[in-house]
Amino acid sequence: MFQTIKQTWLSNIRADVLAGTVVALALIPEAIAFSIIAGVDPKVGLYASFCICVIIAFAGGRPAMISAATGAMALLMTTLVAEHGLQYLFVATLLTGVLQILAGFLRLGALMRFVSRSVVTGFVNALAILIFMAQLPELTNVTWPVYAMTAGGLAIIYLLPYVPKIGRVLPSPLVCIIVMTIIYIVSGIDIHTVGDMGALPDTLPVFLWPDVPWTLETLWIVLPYAVMLTVVGLMESMMTATIVDDLTDTPSDKNRECKGQGIANIGAGLLGGMAGCGMIGQTVINVKSGGRTRLSTLTAGVVLLVMVVFASDWVARIPMAALVAVMIMVSIGTFSWESLRDMRKHPPSTNIVMLTTVAVVVATHNLAIGVVVGVLLSALFFANKIGRLLYIDSALGDDGARAYEVVGQVFFTSADQFVAGFDFRESIDHVRIDLRRAHFWDITAVGALDKVVLKFRREGTVVEVVGLNEASATLIDKIAVHDKPDAEKLLGGH
Repeated sequence: MFQTIKQTWLSNIRADVLAGTVVALALIPEAIAFSIIAGVDPKVGLYASFCICVIIAFAGGRPAMISAATGAMALLMTTLVAEHGLQYLFVATLLTGVLQILAGFLRLGALMRFVSRSVVTGFVNALAILIFMAQLPELTNVTWPVYAMTAGGLAIIYLLPYVPKIGRVLPSPLVCIIVMTIIYIVSGIDIHTVGDMGALPDTLPVFLWPDVPWTLETLWIVLPYAVMLTVVGLMESMMTATIVDDLTDTPSDKNRECKGQGIANIGAGLLGGMAGCGMIGQTVINVKSGGRTRLSTLTAGVVLLVMVVFASDWVARIPMAALVAVMIMVSIGTFSWESLRDMRKHPPSTNIVMLTTVAVVVATHNLAIGVVVGVLLSALFFANKIGRLLYIDSALGDDGARAYEVVGQVFFTSADQFVAGFDFRESIDHVRIDLRRAHFWDITAVGALDKVVLKFRREGTVVEVVGLNEASATLIDKIAVHDKPDAEKLLGGH
C-alpha cells in the first residue's frame, strides 16, 4: 500500500510541484476565457478548474493528466446558459458526471482501441494548430513591447534548459512567467495582462445546490446538453490519456478515468463550476515541465485556487505575452512533426485519415467531430483493404467435381467479389466449396453464400459446402436459407 502511494504520489515531488505551479498559471487565463465563451462569470470556470483538477488527481486513471474547464465543453453550454440560466448549467454538469460514471462502469473507455494511430496523430496536430490560433488575438494589432516580451519569453523557454544547473532545476515556462512579470512591473509598459481578462474571485467556493424545479421538465431540458457534454468530455479525456501514455511510456486505466471525470464534474457542479474534461495543452505543459505523478495534478488545482483567491493582485499582473509564449511552446511541442516527415513512407490511406482529421477539427473547432470523422474514415479504409484480401481458387478433381477453395474474410465489402469468384456457366454435376480458410462475418456474407449455392442448384449442380469453422457455421445455421426447405421461395426466386 505504502509502496503504491509512494510510486503514484511521492516519487517525483520537486518536479511535480514545479510543473503543477506552471500549469496553474497557464490555467487562469484559459479558465476565464472559457467562462466568457460559455456566457458565465469567470469564477465559474476558475472554480471548475480547481475542483476538477483536485478531484481527478485522486479519482482519475491517468497520473500527471490535467483536467479542467475546456473550450470544447464551453461551446456546448452557450445555448443552455442563454436560454435557461446558470442554475440549469449546474444541473447539466451534475447529470454529465452521473452519465460519465455510468460510462466507466459500462467499460466504454475500452472503445479507445477503435481509434487508429493516424486519427490520434491528426487529433494532436489539429490541437496544436488550434492552440497556436488561439494565441493570435494576443499578437494582432498590438504594440511592439508585446512582440518583444513574447520573443523574450520564447528565448527563455528554449534556451534555459541548456544553462548548467538552473535549466535542470527550474521548468523554463515557470521562469519565463516570473521574469516577464518582473519586467512588466518594473518597466510599467502598457500591455495586456491576466487582470484584463476578467475579475478574479476573492472567496473560496462553497457548496451550491442548483436552484431549479426538480421535475421531469428540467430533466428533459438539460439531458441533451448533458449527453453531448458526456460524449465530448470523455472523448477528449481518453485522447489526452492516450497521448500521455505515449509521452511517458506508461499505461493508464481508461475506465477509471471515465469514472474519475464523472466524480470531478459532480464536484464541480456542487461548487458552482461548469463541466470540464482532460486538457491536452495543459497536460503537455505538465509533462514537458517534469510532471509525472498525481501530485502534479493536485498541485495545479491547489495552487490555482490559492493564487486566484489569495494572490489575485499579483496574478492579475502576469502579462499575457508570457502566457502566449508558453502556449506557443506547447503548440510546437504538441505538433507531430514526424507525421509530416514520414508521409512518403506511410500508406496513402493513413495520410488521408490524418489530414482529414486535422482539417475537420480546425474547420469546426470541435475535436470530437474530427475524431468521429477520422474513426469512420479509418474503418472504411480498413474494411476496403480487408475486403480485397479474398482469394478463390478452383480445380477439377479426379471425381469430376469442381473444387473451389475460398481464402480470406467474407463480409459486406467482399460479398460481391465472393460471388464473382464462381463460374456458374460451367456445365458440371458436382461443386465442392471448401471454406476451411475463410470466415463469414455478417448477414451480407451469408446472403452471398446463399446466392452462390442456389445459382448452382438452378443449373442442376449438386453443391457441397465443407470446412466451415465453428463461428461461421453458427452464423450460417441461424441466417442462411440455402440449406432450408423451400430455399428458392424464401429468396423470392432470385
